[in-house]
Amino acid sequence: MTQMISLIFWLIAVPFCIGQVPAYFMPDSRDTSGTGRNPGVTLLAGYMLMWSVFEVITIPAVVLIRYNNFQFVLRWFMVAAILLSIAGILLLYLRVKRKREEVRPILLSDPVSHKKSLEYKIEWAVFLALAGFQLYMAVTRASFDGDDAYYVVQSLMAQQNGGMYKNLPYTGRSSPLDVRHALAVFPMWIAFVSVKADIHATIVSHVVMPLVLIPLSYLVYYEIAKALFPEKKEKVPVFMIMMGMFQMFGSVSIYTNETFFLMRTWQGKAVVGNFVIPMLFLILLWLYNGEKEKYRQNAGVWMMLVCLNMTAGVCSSIAVFLLAILLGIMALCLMFVEQDIKIPVKLGLTCIPNVVYVLLYLMLK
Repeated sequence: MTQMISLIFWLIAVPFCIGQVPAYFMPDSRDTSGTGRNPGVTLLAGYMLMWSVFEVITIPAVVLIRYNNFQFVLRWFMVAAILLSIAGILLLYLRVKRKREEVRPILLSDPVSHKKSLEYKIEWAVFLALAGFQLYMAVTRASFDGDDAYYVVQSLMAQQNGGMYKNLPYTGRSSPLDVRHALAVFPMWIAFVSVKADIHATIVSHVVMPLVLIPLSYLVYYEIAKALFPEKKEKVPVFMIMMGMFQMFGSVSIYTNETFFLMRTWQGKAVVGNFVIPMLFLILLWLYNGEKEKYRQNAGVWMMLVCLNMTAGVCSSIAVFLLAILLGIMALCLMFVEQDIKIPVKLGLTCIPNVVYVLLYLMLK
Protein backbone atom coordinates (compact mmCIF):
# COMPACT_ATOMS: atom_id res chain seq x y z
CA MET A 1 0.00 0.00 0.00
CA THR A 2 2.83 2.38 0.88
CA GLN A 3 4.52 1.64 -2.43
CA MET A 4 1.33 2.40 -4.34
CA ILE A 5 0.90 5.71 -2.51
CA SER A 6 4.50 6.64 -3.28
CA LEU A 7 4.01 5.89 -6.99
CA ILE A 8 0.81 7.95 -7.12
CA PHE A 9 2.56 10.78 -5.32
CA TRP A 10 5.66 10.94 -7.53
CA LEU A 11 4.07 10.00 -10.86
CA ILE A 12 0.75 11.85 -10.67
CA ALA A 13 0.47 14.30 -7.78
CA VAL A 14 3.91 15.90 -8.03
CA PRO A 15 3.92 16.36 -11.85
CA PHE A 16 0.38 17.76 -11.73
CA CYS A 17 1.31 20.27 -9.03
CA ILE A 18 4.51 21.23 -10.85
CA GLY A 19 2.52 21.67 -14.05
CA GLN A 20 0.50 24.42 -12.39
CA VAL A 21 3.55 26.68 -12.78
CA PRO A 22 3.52 26.93 -16.62
CA ALA A 23 -0.26 26.39 -16.68
CA TYR A 24 -0.70 29.57 -14.64
CA PHE A 25 0.46 31.58 -17.65
CA MET A 26 -1.69 29.73 -20.20
CA PRO A 27 -5.24 30.64 -21.28
CA ASP A 28 -8.05 28.54 -19.88
CA SER A 29 -9.36 25.86 -22.26
CA ARG A 30 -12.92 27.06 -21.76
CA ASP A 31 -11.96 30.38 -23.36
CA THR A 32 -10.05 28.92 -26.32
CA SER A 33 -12.32 26.26 -27.84
CA GLY A 34 -10.74 23.50 -25.80
CA THR A 35 -7.10 24.44 -26.51
CA GLY A 36 -5.20 25.73 -23.52
CA ARG A 37 -4.96 25.03 -19.81
CA ASN A 38 -6.76 21.89 -18.68
CA PRO A 39 -5.85 18.94 -16.43
CA GLY A 40 -4.23 17.00 -19.30
CA VAL A 41 -2.08 19.89 -20.46
CA THR A 42 -1.15 20.65 -16.86
CA LEU A 43 0.09 17.09 -16.35
CA LEU A 44 2.08 17.16 -19.61
CA ALA A 45 3.65 20.49 -18.67
CA GLY A 46 4.45 19.14 -15.21
CA TYR A 47 6.31 16.14 -16.56
CA MET A 48 8.37 18.28 -18.92
CA LEU A 49 9.27 20.80 -16.23
CA MET A 50 10.02 18.00 -13.76
CA TRP A 51 12.33 16.20 -16.21
CA SER A 52 14.04 19.51 -17.07
CA VAL A 53 14.81 20.19 -13.40
CA PHE A 54 15.99 16.60 -13.01
CA GLU A 55 18.41 17.13 -15.90
CA VAL A 56 19.80 20.34 -14.40
CA ILE A 57 20.51 18.57 -11.11
CA THR A 58 21.64 15.18 -12.40
CA ILE A 59 24.07 16.03 -15.21
CA PRO A 60 26.37 18.16 -13.00
CA ALA A 61 26.31 15.37 -10.42
CA VAL A 62 27.32 12.81 -13.06
CA VAL A 63 30.16 14.99 -14.35
CA LEU A 64 31.51 16.58 -11.17
CA ILE A 65 30.85 14.14 -8.29
CA ARG A 66 32.89 10.96 -8.31
CA TYR A 67 31.37 8.87 -5.52
CA ASN A 68 27.76 8.45 -4.38
CA ASN A 69 26.58 11.03 -6.88
CA PHE A 70 23.11 9.49 -7.04
CA GLN A 71 22.65 10.25 -3.35
CA PHE A 72 23.16 13.91 -4.22
CA VAL A 73 20.44 13.65 -6.88
CA LEU A 74 18.03 11.90 -4.51
CA ARG A 75 18.35 14.64 -1.95
CA TRP A 76 18.32 17.76 -4.11
CA PHE A 77 15.83 16.70 -6.75
CA MET A 78 13.36 15.76 -4.04
CA VAL A 79 13.79 19.24 -2.52
CA ALA A 80 13.39 20.92 -5.92
CA ALA A 81 10.32 18.85 -6.82
CA ILE A 82 8.62 19.60 -3.51
CA LEU A 83 9.36 23.33 -3.79
CA LEU A 84 8.03 23.45 -7.35
CA SER A 85 4.93 21.55 -6.26
CA ILE A 86 4.30 24.05 -3.48
CA ALA A 87 4.80 26.90 -5.94
CA GLY A 88 2.30 25.28 -8.30
CA ILE A 89 -0.28 24.89 -5.54
CA LEU A 90 0.15 28.54 -4.58
CA LEU A 91 -0.29 29.66 -8.19
CA LEU A 92 -3.41 27.53 -8.48
CA TYR A 93 -4.76 29.18 -5.34
CA LEU A 94 -4.00 32.64 -6.74
CA ARG A 95 -5.72 31.82 -10.01
CA VAL A 96 -8.81 30.53 -8.24
CA LYS A 97 -8.88 33.52 -5.95
CA ARG A 98 -8.41 35.99 -8.78
CA LYS A 99 -11.15 34.58 -10.96
CA ARG A 100 -13.40 33.68 -8.03
CA GLU A 101 -13.94 30.21 -9.47
CA GLU A 102 -14.36 26.94 -7.65
CA VAL A 103 -11.43 24.53 -7.63
CA ARG A 104 -13.49 21.64 -9.01
CA PRO A 105 -14.31 23.16 -12.43
CA ILE A 106 -10.70 24.21 -12.94
CA LEU A 107 -9.34 20.78 -12.14
CA LEU A 108 -11.91 18.64 -13.87
CA SER A 109 -13.59 20.62 -16.62
CA ASP A 110 -12.77 20.02 -20.26
CA PRO A 111 -16.15 20.68 -21.80
CA VAL A 112 -17.48 19.29 -25.04
CA SER A 113 -19.74 21.77 -26.77
CA HIS A 114 -21.87 19.24 -28.60
CA LYS A 115 -24.22 16.66 -27.18
CA LYS A 116 -22.63 13.29 -26.62
CA SER A 117 -24.34 10.97 -29.05
CA LEU A 118 -24.38 7.20 -28.73
CA GLU A 119 -21.95 6.93 -31.63
CA TYR A 120 -19.57 9.32 -29.88
CA LYS A 121 -19.66 7.23 -26.69
CA ILE A 122 -19.12 3.99 -28.60
CA GLU A 123 -16.09 5.45 -30.37
CA TRP A 124 -14.53 6.43 -27.07
CA ALA A 125 -15.33 2.99 -25.66
CA VAL A 126 -13.52 1.40 -28.62
CA PHE A 127 -10.44 3.53 -28.06
CA LEU A 128 -10.40 2.86 -24.33
CA ALA A 129 -10.66 -0.86 -25.04
CA LEU A 130 -7.69 -0.62 -27.44
CA ALA A 131 -5.63 1.35 -24.95
CA GLY A 132 -6.57 -0.97 -22.09
CA PHE A 133 -5.58 -4.01 -24.13
CA GLN A 134 -2.23 -2.42 -24.96
CA LEU A 135 -1.56 -1.66 -21.31
CA TYR A 136 -2.50 -5.20 -20.32
CA MET A 137 -0.20 -6.74 -22.92
CA ALA A 138 2.65 -4.32 -22.15
CA VAL A 139 2.57 -5.26 -18.47
CA THR A 140 1.74 -8.97 -18.56
CA ARG A 141 3.77 -9.82 -21.70
CA ALA A 142 6.79 -7.70 -20.92
CA SER A 143 9.35 -7.76 -23.70
CA PHE A 144 13.07 -7.97 -22.96
CA ASP A 145 15.82 -7.01 -25.38
CA GLY A 146 19.55 -6.43 -25.37
CA ASP A 147 19.25 -2.79 -24.33
CA ASP A 148 17.80 -3.87 -20.99
CA ALA A 149 21.23 -5.20 -20.08
CA TYR A 150 22.46 -1.62 -20.17
CA TYR A 151 19.64 0.81 -19.37
CA VAL A 152 17.76 -1.16 -16.73
CA VAL A 153 21.00 -2.27 -15.07
CA GLN A 154 22.16 1.36 -14.91
CA SER A 155 18.96 2.19 -13.03
CA LEU A 156 19.45 -0.81 -10.76
CA MET A 157 23.07 0.02 -9.95
CA ALA A 158 22.10 3.59 -9.08
CA GLN A 159 19.32 2.29 -6.84
CA GLN A 160 21.48 -0.26 -5.06
CA ASN A 161 24.94 1.34 -5.04
CA GLY A 162 24.18 5.07 -5.06
CA GLY A 163 26.41 5.77 -8.06
CA MET A 164 25.67 6.82 -11.63
CA TYR A 165 27.53 5.66 -14.74
CA LYS A 166 30.65 4.63 -12.85
CA ASN A 167 30.51 0.91 -13.69
CA LEU A 168 30.00 -1.02 -16.88
CA PRO A 169 26.61 -2.76 -16.59
CA TYR A 170 27.74 -5.84 -18.50
CA THR A 171 30.59 -6.70 -16.09
CA GLY A 172 30.15 -4.47 -13.03
CA ARG A 173 33.72 -3.20 -13.32
CA SER A 174 34.69 0.44 -13.10
CA SER A 175 34.78 2.23 -16.44
CA PRO A 176 35.42 5.72 -17.82
CA LEU A 177 32.43 8.00 -18.21
CA ASP A 178 30.37 6.98 -21.22
CA VAL A 179 29.34 10.45 -22.36
CA ARG A 180 26.87 9.24 -24.97
CA HIS A 181 24.76 7.53 -22.32
CA ALA A 182 25.70 9.50 -19.21
CA LEU A 183 24.12 12.76 -20.39
CA ALA A 184 20.82 11.02 -21.16
CA VAL A 185 19.71 10.60 -17.56
CA PHE A 186 16.28 9.03 -18.06
CA PRO A 187 17.39 5.73 -16.43
CA MET A 188 18.39 7.76 -13.38
CA TRP A 189 14.87 9.19 -13.14
CA ILE A 190 13.56 5.62 -13.16
CA ALA A 191 16.06 4.86 -10.40
CA PHE A 192 14.77 7.85 -8.43
CA VAL A 193 11.19 6.56 -8.68
CA SER A 194 12.39 3.09 -7.70
CA VAL A 195 14.09 4.38 -4.57
CA LYS A 196 11.17 6.54 -3.49
CA ALA A 197 8.66 3.74 -4.04
CA ASP A 198 11.02 1.07 -2.66
CA ILE A 199 10.46 -1.12 -5.74
CA HIS A 200 13.10 -2.97 -7.74
CA ALA A 201 14.21 -0.90 -10.75
CA THR A 202 13.45 -3.76 -13.15
CA ILE A 203 9.85 -3.91 -11.97
CA VAL A 204 9.49 -0.14 -12.26
CA SER A 205 10.91 -0.23 -15.80
CA HIS A 206 8.82 -3.10 -17.12
CA VAL A 207 5.59 -2.73 -15.15
CA VAL A 208 5.19 0.79 -13.80
CA MET A 209 6.65 2.81 -16.69
CA PRO A 210 4.28 1.39 -19.38
CA LEU A 211 1.31 2.24 -17.14
CA VAL A 212 2.56 5.84 -16.99
CA LEU A 213 4.24 6.56 -20.32
CA ILE A 214 1.69 4.93 -22.65
CA PRO A 215 -1.26 6.96 -21.27
CA LEU A 216 0.96 10.04 -21.25
CA SER A 217 1.69 9.56 -24.97
CA TYR A 218 -1.99 9.10 -25.76
CA LEU A 219 -2.69 12.27 -23.82
CA VAL A 220 -0.41 14.13 -26.23
CA TYR A 221 -2.28 12.65 -29.22
CA TYR A 222 -5.58 13.65 -27.60
CA GLU A 223 -4.44 17.26 -27.32
CA ILE A 224 -3.21 17.15 -30.92
CA ALA A 225 -6.64 15.93 -32.03
CA LYS A 226 -8.33 18.78 -30.18
CA ALA A 227 -5.98 21.29 -31.81
CA LEU A 228 -6.61 19.83 -35.27
CA PHE A 229 -10.39 19.67 -34.89
CA PRO A 230 -11.32 22.60 -32.61
CA GLU A 231 -14.82 22.92 -34.08
CA LYS A 232 -15.44 19.22 -34.74
CA LYS A 233 -14.94 17.42 -31.45
CA GLU A 234 -16.77 14.36 -32.78
CA LYS A 235 -13.66 13.61 -34.85
CA VAL A 236 -11.41 13.36 -31.79
CA PRO A 237 -12.29 9.75 -30.76
CA VAL A 238 -11.95 8.63 -34.40
CA PHE A 239 -8.46 10.15 -34.47
CA MET A 240 -7.60 8.36 -31.22
CA ILE A 241 -8.85 5.02 -32.56
CA MET A 242 -6.65 5.45 -35.62
CA MET A 243 -3.62 6.20 -33.43
CA GLY A 244 -4.37 3.16 -31.29
CA MET A 245 -4.56 0.94 -34.36
CA PHE A 246 -1.30 2.36 -35.73
CA GLN A 247 0.44 1.58 -32.44
CA MET A 248 -0.89 -1.98 -32.35
CA PHE A 249 -0.06 -2.94 -35.92
CA GLY A 250 2.93 -0.72 -36.69
CA SER A 251 5.55 -3.09 -35.31
CA VAL A 252 6.78 -4.18 -38.74
CA SER A 253 10.43 -4.13 -37.59
CA ILE A 254 12.40 -3.66 -34.38
CA TYR A 255 13.13 -0.04 -35.30
CA THR A 256 9.67 1.43 -35.76
CA ASN A 257 8.19 4.00 -33.43
CA GLU A 258 5.32 1.64 -32.63
CA THR A 259 7.71 -1.12 -31.56
CA PHE A 260 9.35 1.20 -29.08
CA PHE A 261 5.95 2.42 -27.90
CA LEU A 262 4.77 -0.97 -26.62
CA MET A 263 7.90 -3.12 -26.30
CA ARG A 264 10.60 -0.69 -25.12
CA THR A 265 8.42 1.88 -23.40
CA TRP A 266 10.79 2.56 -20.49
CA GLN A 267 13.74 3.54 -22.70
CA GLY A 268 14.53 7.17 -23.39
CA LYS A 269 14.48 6.56 -27.14
CA ALA A 270 10.87 5.42 -26.88
CA VAL A 271 9.94 8.57 -24.96
CA VAL A 272 11.52 10.70 -27.69
CA GLY A 273 9.54 9.04 -30.47
CA ASN A 274 6.22 8.84 -28.66
CA PHE A 275 6.22 11.87 -26.38
CA VAL A 276 8.85 14.48 -27.27
CA ILE A 277 8.37 14.72 -31.04
CA PRO A 278 4.53 14.60 -30.95
CA MET A 279 4.65 17.22 -28.19
CA LEU A 280 6.70 19.47 -30.47
CA PHE A 281 3.99 19.29 -33.12
CA LEU A 282 1.35 20.03 -30.47
CA ILE A 283 3.13 23.14 -29.19
CA LEU A 284 3.64 24.46 -32.73
CA LEU A 285 -0.04 23.85 -33.42
CA TRP A 286 -0.82 26.00 -30.41
CA LEU A 287 1.60 28.75 -31.40
CA TYR A 288 0.73 28.96 -35.08
CA ASN A 289 -2.95 28.14 -35.32
CA GLY A 290 -4.01 31.49 -36.78
CA GLU A 291 -4.74 33.24 -33.46
CA LYS A 292 -1.42 35.05 -33.27
CA GLU A 293 -1.77 37.36 -30.33
CA LYS A 294 -3.49 34.88 -28.02
CA TYR A 295 -0.82 32.18 -28.13
CA ARG A 296 2.42 33.60 -29.49
CA GLN A 297 2.79 35.99 -26.60
CA ASN A 298 1.82 33.34 -24.06
CA ALA A 299 4.66 32.70 -21.59
CA GLY A 300 3.31 29.30 -20.52
CA VAL A 301 3.45 27.80 -24.02
CA TRP A 302 6.97 29.11 -24.65
CA MET A 303 8.04 27.77 -21.26
CA MET A 304 6.75 24.35 -22.30
CA LEU A 305 8.77 24.52 -25.55
CA VAL A 306 11.98 25.28 -23.65
CA CYS A 307 11.28 22.43 -21.22
CA LEU A 308 10.58 20.12 -24.17
CA ASN A 309 14.03 20.82 -25.60
CA MET A 310 15.54 19.98 -22.23
CA THR A 311 13.40 16.83 -21.96
CA ALA A 312 14.90 15.64 -25.25
CA GLY A 313 18.33 15.72 -23.59
CA VAL A 314 17.04 13.73 -20.64
CA CYS A 315 15.84 10.97 -22.95
CA SER A 316 18.61 10.69 -25.56
CA SER A 317 21.73 12.57 -26.61
CA ILE A 318 20.91 12.26 -30.29
CA ALA A 319 17.41 13.62 -29.64
CA VAL A 320 18.93 17.02 -28.82
CA PHE A 321 20.29 17.26 -32.36
CA LEU A 322 17.14 15.77 -33.88
CA LEU A 323 14.75 18.14 -32.13
CA ALA A 324 16.84 21.20 -32.96
CA ILE A 325 17.00 20.22 -36.65
CA LEU A 326 13.29 19.49 -36.75
CA LEU A 327 12.49 22.78 -35.05
CA GLY A 328 14.77 24.62 -37.47
CA ILE A 329 13.05 23.12 -40.51
CA MET A 330 9.64 24.00 -39.11
CA ALA A 331 10.79 27.54 -38.31
CA LEU A 332 11.90 28.11 -41.91
CA CYS A 333 8.62 26.75 -43.28
CA LEU A 334 6.58 28.87 -40.88
CA MET A 335 8.64 31.94 -41.74
CA PHE A 336 7.54 31.72 -45.38
CA VAL A 337 3.95 30.73 -44.58
CA GLU A 338 3.44 33.44 -41.96
CA GLN A 339 5.74 35.93 -43.72
CA ASP A 340 7.41 36.69 -40.42
CA ILE A 341 11.21 36.74 -40.34
CA LYS A 342 11.20 36.76 -36.52
CA ILE A 343 9.87 33.19 -36.25
CA PRO A 344 13.27 31.44 -36.67
CA VAL A 345 14.75 33.82 -34.08
CA LYS A 346 12.04 33.14 -31.51
CA LEU A 347 12.07 29.38 -32.01
CA GLY A 348 15.87 29.40 -32.13
CA LEU A 349 16.09 31.02 -28.70
CA THR A 350 14.19 28.08 -27.22
CA CYS A 351 17.06 25.84 -28.41
CA ILE A 352 19.61 27.48 -26.10
CA PRO A 353 19.48 24.43 -23.75
CA ASN A 354 20.27 22.25 -26.78
CA VAL A 355 23.35 24.37 -27.54
CA VAL A 356 24.57 24.14 -23.95
CA TYR A 357 23.99 20.38 -24.01
CA VAL A 358 25.96 19.96 -27.24
CA LEU A 359 28.86 22.09 -25.98
CA LEU A 360 29.05 20.01 -22.80
CA TYR A 361 28.92 16.83 -24.86
CA LEU A 362 31.82 18.01 -27.04
CA MET A 363 33.87 19.12 -24.03
CA LEU A 364 33.49 15.76 -22.31
CA LYS A 365 34.27 13.90 -25.52
